[in-house]
This record gives sequence, structure tokens and C-alpha cells, in this order.
Amino acid sequence: MTTLLNILWLGLKEIRSLLCDLVMVLFVLYAFTLAIYVQATGTSSEVNNASISFVDEDGSALSKELINAFYPPRFQVPELIAASEVEEAMDKGLFMFVVIIPPMFESDLRADQQPDIQLNIDATAMQQAGIGSNYIKNIINDRIASFLSRTDVTPPQPINLVVRRLFNPNGESSWFKSVVAIINQISLLTIVLCGAAVIREREHGTLEHLLVMPLTSFEIAMAKVWANGLVILIATGLSLFLVVMKALQVPFAGSIVLWFCGVILYLFFTTALGLFLGTISRSMAQFALLIMLVIIVIQLLSGGSTPVESQPQWLQRMTYLLPSRHFVSFSQVIIYRGGGISAVWSQFLIVGGVGLGFFVYSMALFRKSIAVTK
Repeated sequence: MTTLLNILWLGLKEIRSLLCDLVMVLFVLYAFTLAIYVQATGTSSEVNNASISFVDEDGSALSKELINAFYPPRFQVPELIAASEVEEAMDKGLFMFVVIIPPMFESDLRADQQPDIQLNIDATAMQQAGIGSNYIKNIINDRIASFLSRTDVTPPQPINLVVRRLFNPNGESSWFKSVVAIINQISLLTIVLCGAAVIREREHGTLEHLLVMPLTSFEIAMAKVWANGLVILIATGLSLFLVVMKALQVPFAGSIVLWFCGVILYLFFTTALGLFLGTISRSMAQFALLIMLVIIVIQLLSGGSTPVESQPQWLQRMTYLLPSRHFVSFSQVIIYRGGGISAVWSQFLIVGGVGLGFFVYSMALFRKSIAVTK
């Protein structure tokens, strides 16, 4: 009972210490609000407001119809430029796409001569350039087919391909990016808060004060873990309800309680990692450098940035014991697909097992560090 009370009061001390650190409080607020909103809406995998221009050397009714087929929000209003201006405009980055319609285009098309249309692409914007080229190709082919058939009615096809986009019918990238942003912030902020708490005690000299008190290293470490973990858990809940579900209108298909159970399991790993980095670091600058090395690996290999299946086979096998990979996986199952405990229990088991094992190791290392300090 005494141990639990010591952990409780030490944890409350940690929370008060965190609340007195204005910079850290503002950082947590920013990370779970504005940073998530900007990451979800600031970039998009869809073509949006792409700049396009046309070189119309034909001047026919068909060429004008092709130009009028491009309009917002996918594309900006097309601009007409001369052929001599194409190279300079592309060099300056004025347009992402430049379509050149050759002379006698309509008459050659009517004569079944299959004329060429040149599409120049600024591929420095790789994702939008690739998707946008397919958009342009489909739009032009559709308009030419309608023009030649003298009707907008599409002739019947040999097959009827029915496409069903599950879990995200409109392809909204913010639905996926907002949840991935929360997962990344949980990883980053938990490590930062736990590690910084250990280093702050050492740099301010309060760790020596704790050592002369009737406290064990287990009580000191557990107080930091539950206090900082609770702060992250509350921030995650507020971010999920206020930013993701309310502001971004992202639906939550599964059980919120089940997902938060998974978050708690994942916090065992991230708090242990923060405790580990804070123990081996001798200064806040060294701790910051270690975080950059660790957090990049955790985020890139988790499957949030790129699917795990697209990684090399040897790397996939290495990431199997990485809790962040399973955290992203069961989050997608619960949030998007509405899966229950039967669909995620194995991932829960891996996250809990690896997290608990690393937690025990970090506690032993912290205890050893305290013994050396004494």
C-alpha cells in the first residue's frame, strides 16, 4: 500500500512539474491539435488545383472542347500559351502540365490518321504528376470519343466493372492521415515526456533529493511512466474526438474503448523507450539526437507512411517485433474496418508482450543507473 501511495504522489509531482513547463505544455497542445489538422489537410494524394496550359496549334472546335474539359477543383482554369513559351514556362515551374495540340488535329482525326497529342509533365511533383497524367488521358479520350460518335451517350461495354471502395468510399486522404498523425504523435510525445522527465531530474539535481528519501527506483520510474502516460492518453482522447471526429469528420467504425485499450498497451513500449533513452542520455541535447534517430525508424517502418508489404522482405521480418507496426495495423482494423477483439487479439498480444519485455529491461537499466548514482 505504501508503494502505491508513493507512486501516486510522485506521479502527481510529475504532472505538476509538466504543467509548470509552459513550453512543453504548448508543444503537447500543438502536437495533438494543429499539427494533426495540418498534416491531415495540408497535403493530399489527389490531384487538386493543378496548373495546366494548352498550346492550341489547331484552333478547331474539338481543340477548344478539349480545353474547356479542364476546370476546378481538380485543375486550374487552363491558360493558352505559344509553343515557343513552353520550355521557359516549364523551367520556371509555372505549369505542372502543358498539353500541345498539333495543327490539323481534328481533320487528321476525322481521317483516321491517329494524330498525337503531346503532354509535358513537371515530374518534380511526383505523386500529383503521375495521378494527374491519368486524369488528363482519360478526360481527353472521353471527349474525343464523344466528339467522334456525335453523342455523349457511352456505348455499352462487353463487361460491366463494378468498383466498390471499402472503408473510404470517396478516397479522402484526411481520413487516413489524421489517424496516422495521432499514432505518430503518441510515439513521439510519450518518448519525449518520459525521457525528458528523467533528464530534468538529473540536470536540476532533484534526483539526488529523491534518492535520500525512502523511495525505490521502481517507485520513481513508475511514477514517471503513469503520469506522462496519462497526459498522453488524455491528449489522445481529446484529439480524437475534437480534431479527428469533429473537425475532420472522420468516421470511427469500430469500438473506441477497444482502440484505447490498444493505446494503453502501446504506451508500455513508448514509455519504456523514453525511460531507456532518458537513462542512457547524459544531457538534453544528447537525448534530442537519439530521439531523431529512433522516432524516424519507428514512424517509417510502422506502415503509416508506406505499406509494410512494399518494404523488402528482410525488413518486413525485422519489423515484425516492432510494436508501432502492429499499433498502426490494429488501429486501421478497428477504426476503418470496424474489427473486434477477434480480429486484433494477436496484434494486441505482440504489442503487449514486446512492450512489457522492453519495459522490464528499461526498469532494470534505470534501477542500475540509480544504484550507480547512489
